[in-house]
Amino acid sequence: MAVYDAQPGRRSATEADLSAAQRDADEADLYAGLTGVAGLVAGSRQMTDLLADVAQFAARAIPGVDGAGIALKQLRDGAPRIEAWAATAPFVNEIDSVQYEQLHEGPCLTAMQSGRPTVSGSLGCDSRWPHFGGRVARMAVHSALSLPLLVDETVVGAINAYARARDAFSEHAVQLGTQFAGPAAVSVYNGQLLDDARERTQQLQRALGTRAVIDQAIGIIRSRSGASAEEAFDRLTRLSQTQNVKLHTVAERLVVEAVRRAKARNRP
Repeated sequence: MAVYDAQPGRRSATEADLSAAQRDADEADLYAGLTGVAGLVAGSRQMTDLLADVAQFAARAIPGVDGAGIALKQLRDGAPRIEAWAATAPFVNEIDSVQYEQLHEGPCLTAMQSGRPTVSGSLGCDSRWPHFGGRVARMAVHSALSLPLLVDETVVGAINAYARARDAFSEHAVQLGTQFAGPAAVSVYNGQLLDDARERTQQLQRALGTRAVIDQAIGIIRSRSGASAEEAFDRLTRLSQTQNVKLHTVAERLVVEAVRRAKARNRP
């Protein structure tokens, strides 16, 4: 039996009418989704592309889905923030905007806080999200299933599945979704690590490039004035402050001007 947070006062959708053929088909779709996630190579992909694929695989692996999305928990200015990164249908983007940017309530936020799957079969009368539920129900979307992406008990994001029908996600759907969410969380987390590593490498490369330009500018000032390295750097700093531009920009301008003058002198 899956452990999840169901809508208060509403019975879970029945599974009695699921045929053996339907169960087999659902298991096949889950296997296809898991195979797809396992085949993702994060290192060669942009994070947005990887998450778009995870969302598509989730929509296939979870029965009853009309649209699915991926949200990540990230730090912005030192504070955690939930951001939508991928969606399989335009209406999911609209729901994400309502949940994360406008109302700050909804199944994804609840699932991330609890670390458990969160299910609603009638959003319009779900007491957990009185503002969000009504807004989404007016979009003709009535069922939601949010699955936290857990890595070593840390929530890194969530898979959010939506359906236009009421009571679309039975315990059977929650079980399959939970099976999919585990491997998906690992793929997403590895993708984040690689994306962060790429960003740090780029920052280091930019910093090294900036330092090289500043060193060149210091050398030019020293050759012209006979100043020490410290004195040349102080002059460069004062220019930056006087002109109200960044230090590396002042240095780059000085180097470009020096190159231009050298070419002019050597021109026949």
